[in-house]
Amino acid sequence: MPRAECRCPSLAIRRYLGKLSGPLLDRIDIELSLQRVAVAGLRADDGTRVTTAVARGQVVEARERAARRLAGTPWRTNADVAGAWLRDGPLAPDAAIRRPLDAALQRGALTLRGFDRVLRVAWSHADMAGRERLALEDVGRALSLKRGVRS
Repeated sequence: MPRAECRCPSLAIRRYLGKLSGPLLDRIDIELSLQRVAVAGLRADDGTRVTTAVARGQVVEARERAARRLAGTPWRTNADVAGAWLRDGPLAPDAAIRRPLDAALQRGALTLRGFDRVLRVAWSHADMAGRERLALEDVGRALSLKRGVRS
């Protein structure tokens, strides 16, 4: 149905989401709320649209960047890297860059598993941006994609 809309009361939605356990939610890297795209929006061309070919090229470059960074390790992609290596390995983020993650962990907004997953997303963001090291903005963006966790 093109105009289908969820008509569930907010209480029913909250009850349903409450059934998802913490350990299950902990395994989700990115949580976004999206709005329906209107056909008119698809036709608008303001010069900011990225074609599939361009997006694919950016992703290929980012994956190559990650593979180069991970050369000499058992891993080729950010998704495969062990959490302990991300936190304490040779490319572990500096204390200033880790600070928002440490704060979220301390307040209970993240578990250690969630901490590692956010670091993986942050590295993917850095790879997409062409950076060789994590920046504070990479961690901030990854935290915002993880249920809107604030730093």
